[in-house]
Amino acid sequence: MPVFGLIDGNSFYCSCQRAFEPRLKRKPVVVLSNNDGCAIARTREAKSLGIKMGDPWHFARKRPEARPVVWYSSNYALYADMSRRMYEVLQARVPAVEPYSIDEMFLDLTNLPGNLYQRCKDIREAVWQEAKIPTCVGWGPTKTIAKLANGLAKDHARLEGLCDLTDPRMRAEWYAVTSIEEVWGIGRQTVKKLQAMSVETVADFVSLDPKSLRNLLTVVGARVQAELRGQSCLALADVSPTRKSIASTRTFGRLLTEWSDIREAVAHYAARAAEKLRAEHLEAAHLSVLIQTNPHNGDPWYAKHVGAAIEPTSDTRDLIRHATELAEAVWLPSYRYFKAGVILTDLRPAGQQSQLFSMRQPKMSSAAMAAMDAINARFGRGIIRPSSTGLSRAWRPRASLLSGRYTTRLSEIVHARSW
Repeated sequence: MPVFGLIDGNSFYCSCQRAFEPRLKRKPVVVLSNNDGCAIARTREAKSLGIKMGDPWHFARKRPEARPVVWYSSNYALYADMSRRMYEVLQARVPAVEPYSIDEMFLDLTNLPGNLYQRCKDIREAVWQEAKIPTCVGWGPTKTIAKLANGLAKDHARLEGLCDLTDPRMRAEWYAVTSIEEVWGIGRQTVKKLQAMSVETVADFVSLDPKSLRNLLTVVGARVQAELRGQSCLALADVSPTRKSIASTRTFGRLLTEWSDIREAVAHYAARAAEKLRAEHLEAAHLSVLIQTNPHNGDPWYAKHVGAAIEPTSDTRDLIRHATELAEAVWLPSYRYFKAGVILTDLRPAGQQSQLFSMRQPKMSSAAMAAMDAINARFGRGIIRPSSTGLSRAWRPRASLLSGRYTTRLSEIVHARSW
């Protein structure tokens, strides 16, 4: 029987901040969304003050009870690097690791020697020791059970961050007292359907007739039930699935009215999308651009999403040219824009000949992009970039509370003193 584990970084974004700033150990910490908009991660201390997920920062910070809170802008460079470190710790200790999100990873624990509980405890301690990220680990015979076990480990302090649901008797005990809402793959609308049938707990769900359940919730619901019964339907992915699309979209740090600013932003988003394409050895044959005004500030609503088929490419210069041409076609000077983006679809492996007569020079393009990527990988992203992406970038998202990029920027590295 396979054994799957799920390790989850608790309040991952906040933990990354605390890992490098000892003064935050006991303080309430909140991390804000892109453009310093709303709360997306909170420590327990912040939650106890009544700060909810999604609370707008400009309102929450004015509350008297929020005075001790330390607020931070999202520091994606730091979080991605800490996630990589966490992955490397796990990869050295288990046969296979499948990242599920930036802070959640499935583990293959099948046929590992020794006591499984002790091994998971050691893994958890190793992540804390080497990455300073507190975690919870749950494991069981299927991915869905492992995900449920992880949630229980997080919600019940007496489990001390570890939950084993490999034993059917233990599963039965937890299923009887756990709400169906806690099951991975059961959404809100599905919960309403099940509650209408008096299905409140996981035990109720597992006991349903499989054929009736399949008629109600299709094959997806039947698969969830089979997984909760201990029948593994979701194996660890040996190879990451091919991307169907790549998007680079952001709200601006201020409302934009000038075409030159919007052109810079769109060019930058196209360049970022091109980097992602090349990292996965793909090319795009369709590009679309979106621009829109803010629907919440009283401005007239205007939104356009236009796309076009292009010759398959991952060349930054080509994608910038196509993106800015599309954006210029839908830009109107009478509006104040607050968001734009570039979306690449119809992705295919790089290097395939897509048409008899190419308008590009793929070999020269590939060499130029490889050189640019190599220099940026060594000296930092953006060291070399097209001039059309701008220099000052006054449209960049607000990040007035950004912490140091302690592990990826030499100028922001942690300083230690000794006496």
